[in-house]
Amino acid sequence: MNFLSASLMCALLALTMFCPVLAQVSSLPSGKDSAASAELSSHDEAATFKVKVNLVLVRVVVRDSEGRAIGNLKREDFQLFDNRKPQVIQNFAVEQPGTEVQREEKASQGMSGTEGGRAPAVPERYLAFVFDDIHLNGSNVIEVRTATDKYLASLQPTDRAAIYTTSGQTTLEFTDDRPKLHETLFELNSRPIAGSGFKECPDISYYMADLIQNKRDPEALQTATLDALACAFGNDQRLISAAQAMAMGVAARELEQGNHETQITLGILKNVIRRMSLLPGQRTVILVSPGFYNPEQRKEESEIIEGALRMNVMLSALDARGLYADPALGDISQPGPPSINAAPFEAQYRMTSASTDADVLAEFADGTGGSFFHNNNDLEAALRQLATAPEFYYLLGFSPQNLKLDGGYHSLNVTLKVPQKLSVQARRGYYAPKKIPDASEQAKQEIEEALFSQEEMHDLPVDLHTQFFKTAEGDAKLAVLAHLDVRRMHFRKVEGRNGNELRVVSGLFDRNGHFVAAYEKILTMRLRDETLEKRLQSGVTMKSSFDVKPGSYLVRLVVRDAEGQISAENGAIEIP
Repeated sequence: MNFLSASLMCALLALTMFCPVLAQVSSLPSGKDSAASAELSSHDEAATFKVKVNLVLVRVVVRDSEGRAIGNLKREDFQLFDNRKPQVIQNFAVEQPGTEVQREEKASQGMSGTEGGRAPAVPERYLAFVFDDIHLNGSNVIEVRTATDKYLASLQPTDRAAIYTTSGQTTLEFTDDRPKLHETLFELNSRPIAGSGFKECPDISYYMADLIQNKRDPEALQTATLDALACAFGNDQRLISAAQAMAMGVAARELEQGNHETQITLGILKNVIRRMSLLPGQRTVILVSPGFYNPEQRKEESEIIEGALRMNVMLSALDARGLYADPALGDISQPGPPSINAAPFEAQYRMTSASTDADVLAEFADGTGGSFFHNNNDLEAALRQLATAPEFYYLLGFSPQNLKLDGGYHSLNVTLKVPQKLSVQARRGYYAPKKIPDASEQAKQEIEEALFSQEEMHDLPVDLHTQFFKTAEGDAKLAVLAHLDVRRMHFRKVEGRNGNELRVVSGLFDRNGHFVAAYEKILTMRLRDETLEKRLQSGVTMKSSFDVKPGSYLVRLVVRDAEGQISAENGAIEIP
């Protein structure tokens, strides 16, 4: 087993509840010709790849004055700053995630006289709805359930949707089963980790608790103390010390609970994005949440953005509160009468808390090229907007100069040399690594990212063909053939031989995009000139075989050479 590693793949596939056995098969020439065997051989040793380390990716969406994404800008139109220092943009690409994935129809002809399968319509877009039921209140849940149900009714045949919750109590993996989506959606409820949903006495938010406990803010403590004095002690000034002690106790509990809830929410989001990386197509996460405060886990937030960028997952967010209005005189959930003296300060803290809760949603959207919908009650329109990726976005890559491997935070700023009334949306920063990445592991990660994508790449001369034949009623053998034209490949001359090394990975996905299995072969070539010119005129074909049941499948072929060049091809087949 060599594709990535067993432990890594099992970790990645943990969310799918199984870990397939990876194998290696090949149709290389037999060992009858010892010279040929020496020139063309397969093995499962780790190869050393040339990769760019410490490459920071920045996804940028540029919109005009009417909010439309534009895609006609060039590399030289952008300026990128790392901790206010200008950087050289080494990688630049304009991408159109909204464009239908283009794939060639692969002509399949079965073996043993069996006719080949036709190319089916396969999933192209995956939408993961993450409902933050830990932070959503009851009225929020009712509104987002109704809006989401209406939106799901408009899904296209090539769309797949999944439902996840931060509490983990409601989950549905990717499917096009509309009744099941509807049924699961209406299982949603508000599920706070602790408490009854009613405010404590005094009423202290997570934001305010952080000010009191961590930042030692005297005004925040005084406001909470006055609130406690009103709701618990009838404004008896003789009990001001007891009111302060109560305020400190509630702040400590609220801070601990808030930290725990934020940690769980970020963990679920990270797992969903990792799960999305195993799907072959356009991938969008829609986080439906009233927002949440995140004072202590900023690095985890940055890691989620970094992971989403590297896995090509777009994260959009919906502020489920809609048009936010502060109940200045309190609400029914408050445990007692409000403090007249504390009321103006409490209102300010509530508004600031609401704003900071929304900040994390905006940061996720800005950092991954998604959208943030807030301060609007039309939640159905919001979901339509969020589920549609920007028509264009830019992917900028740079290697920081003199980067210190200290894990420190770096602020990022992307601007246009000529703004032209255009707005720029991009991530706000990243964390430096604490050690030099292992080149071999990073190369394997590149193969993995290419496998779980639908993007076709053509650095190497590779053709994909599929064949199948029935082995029994309800069983079939699917062959994936990778044909390489070695005459058009780049070789490095070493000791008179033409050398290169290929990793050839075939992956199989079912009709809902769920990963089935992958096979890998490492091919080492040390070819004499005459072999390159004469013997291998027809190229090299490598074969992987899958035992499958009838159904529709997406085949993904990825080939990477020792110079870091990658080709990736898509094939679709339906086995009757």
